[in-house]
Amino acid sequence: MSAYLATEDHSEDHDGRPASANSHRSQRQRSNRGRKDVGVIGQAGWSSSVINLLNTIVGAGVLAMPLALSRMGIVLGVFVILWAGITAGFGLYLQTRCARYLERGSASFFALSQITYPNAAVIFDAAISIKCFGVGVSYLIIIGDLMPGVIQGFSQNAANIGFMVDRHFWVTAFMIVVIPLSFLRRLDSLKYTSVIALISIGYLVILVFAHFVKGDTMQGRGVIRVVRWESAVATLSSFPVIVFAYTCHQNMFSILNEISNNSHFRTTSVVVASIGIAAFIYIFVAITGYLSFGNAVAGNIVGMYAPSISSTIGKAAIVVLVMFSYPLQVHPCRASVDAVLKWRPTKRSESPQSSPSRLASLPPSAKSGPSNRGDGMGETRFAAITTAIIVLSYIVAMTVSSLEKVLAYVGSTGSTSISFILPGLFYYKISSPDSPHHQRLMKEDDDEEDVPGGEDEGLLGGGGLKGGLWRKTLLRRLSLALAIYGCVVMITCLITNTLFVVAAH
Repeated sequence: MSAYLATEDHSEDHDGRPASANSHRSQRQRSNRGRKDVGVIGQAGWSSSVINLLNTIVGAGVLAMPLALSRMGIVLGVFVILWAGITAGFGLYLQTRCARYLERGSASFFALSQITYPNAAVIFDAAISIKCFGVGVSYLIIIGDLMPGVIQGFSQNAANIGFMVDRHFWVTAFMIVVIPLSFLRRLDSLKYTSVIALISIGYLVILVFAHFVKGDTMQGRGVIRVVRWESAVATLSSFPVIVFAYTCHQNMFSILNEISNNSHFRTTSVVVASIGIAAFIYIFVAITGYLSFGNAVAGNIVGMYAPSISSTIGKAAIVVLVMFSYPLQVHPCRASVDAVLKWRPTKRSESPQSSPSRLASLPPSAKSGPSNRGDGMGETRFAAITTAIIVLSYIVAMTVSSLEKVLAYVGSTGSTSISFILPGLFYYKISSPDSPHHQRLMKEDDDEEDVPGGEDEGLLGGGGLKGGLWRKTLLRRLSLALAIYGCVVMITCLITNTLFVVAAH
């Protein structure tokens, strides 16, 4: 990613706040004068951050929500969708809190691992890179599977042209589009492609709603379950689909690094807006799609509609969605592979916990000044890793037609780790009262809470010293609970995948 130096915004000194608040801010700026910003500090706006995070969340999995509702019933299904959104959102929120312990612009899973569990950092990043690589390959496979049908939907004569219905041709053709996007360093540079992907999602939502209103699917509609579920086994089989539908945590640190205003309120609002919109889309498609087909609904609801131009455009919208989502998987995969290659075992005497200095505790790449790239990668290294990811994913997509069994296990381990387990463990460890990093921030946090009308007031902020300490203690306990919850979800999903995915094959 491109390196950006922090540009101080002095306009806030004249924003109409009380003089005491501005004086306090100036005092904080003077006290932090010795601390420099490192890494990627972009000028990404709030809307850009929400768009990229939302595009990372909402994918083709939205089309499977009606099937999940058919197995759980409407009431339980909606509750699980909301619960999954709340837990995933809490994991994102913990990431915003953890980023405050690192130098501005250097937040990453690797950097946090270095000051919490340094010798386990390579395991965490390896899991993230494998998960993102697998999801990226699955996107290419989806393109290869859908494009022949899309072409035939627009032109029946396309079947007579061999390469037009060849999945290998379409995977190769779309690589021409995704390769340049995958070489962009900044996540903010993908905001326009993310907008196009979200427009595709919007079309799919409108398509499902239009068929529901039109009622052209009622003839073969099955029974509707409002409260009753199909069975405990069927419910468990759909639980991972909903839980993993909110996975976006691999890109959260990049968003925190690039957002121009990284105040507590601003970053929290990015999380709330992204998760809230995603939950609304999931529930809306789940209910309208389920009411259209009842228990006869299939895993891909768009594929159930009668052949027409609108349904063909819907399939094309899925292709556009996954095409522009592929670079969003390459981005964190590249960062994790780079971290794995840089990792070296940390001796006990060299443990970052021995020094209270935030800058000293960071890995060498995070200490780099303006002369280095913000992501710690030189041009050659950046190009080499990106090329390796693209070439390997292309080879796998061309030789394998289904990654269902592999992705089932990768998702169960990788997604639960980055969504629940790692955010929970990282915050619980780094926020310990005995942690030198936590002690370093205590005075800053207390001062922020004492500022009337401070921009960090809000969720778990403000309310005085006693209230602040009580909330911090509660947050730390909840973070541990999230990590435990992630372990339970991982075990449940692994058992479910063993019973339903492997047994089915």
